Amino acid sequence: MTSKRPTVADILAMKGRRQLTMLRVETLEEAEAAERARVDMLSVPPALLSPAFRDAAPSCFAIPGLEYGDFVTAEDYLRAAFAALRAGGDAVYCAASLSTVRRMRDEGIPVCGHVGLIPSQATWTGGFKAVGKTAQSALDIWRQTKALEEAGAFAAEIEVVPVAVATAISGRTSLFMISMGAGAGCDAQYLFAEDILGSNRGHYPRHAKTYRNFSAEYDRLQQERVAAFSEFVADVHAKNYPAAEHVVGIAHDELDRFLKELPGV
Repeated sequence: MTSKRPTVADILAMKGRRQLTMLRVETLEEAEAAERARVDMLSVPPALLSPAFRDAAPSCFAIPGLEYGDFVTAEDYLRAAFAALRAGGDAVYCAASLSTVRRMRDEGIPVCGHVGLIPSQATWTGGFKAVGKTAQSALDIWRQTKALEEAGAFAAEIEVVPVAVATAISGRTSLFMISMGAGAGCDAQYLFAEDILGSNRGHYPRHAKTYRNFSAEYDRLQQERVAAFSEFVADVHAKNYPAAEHVVGIAHDELDRFLKELPGV
């Protein structure tokens, strides 16, 4: 893609031509790094959207997530979607009902849905594990994909689905299919920045790939933080801080005049 920020039409035109890249970012620093690394698409919390975000990532296609449960009615989702688009988003992620997706599409809002393992609905598919490993389960995912397509979504995240199943579905839908652990047969590859950076201190999913070890660096910085604070405390106790270079002086004559005006101790 060019440095110009792509539109939904541009994204859809890329389907089947080459794999795009997508990251979940949580900070402006991560957004800027993604821009400089030429990541194509970003998933972002709506609160991150601002002029500062667009300064940091001017050419990344941004999909703020309207998290399931934060909103109830279609009107709630509509208000949040319009606010996100005004703030610099290019589309919205929504795992709500098909009627909500359809309502937003009726208003011209580009919606990215979700099929496969949907974290907010994982209890219905047996928890946080792969889905689509039986013919019936794979067909369910296919039907969900077609239903999203018919509701007017332009894209769908497909999560932790067998590669062959995701590839077959991606080749049979007009939706732009974003793979999270569903293989290279989709239209984009999606990972979380915290997993790539190794800053996630919890569970790393099977599909994640870690390229750096930020947790070790954070631990090192914390040790340095404690050491610096401890040195400050020791300096105060030893009267090494503040030293002359840390304070402001006063001319002797001015000090004398000041002291003469004070009452006796």
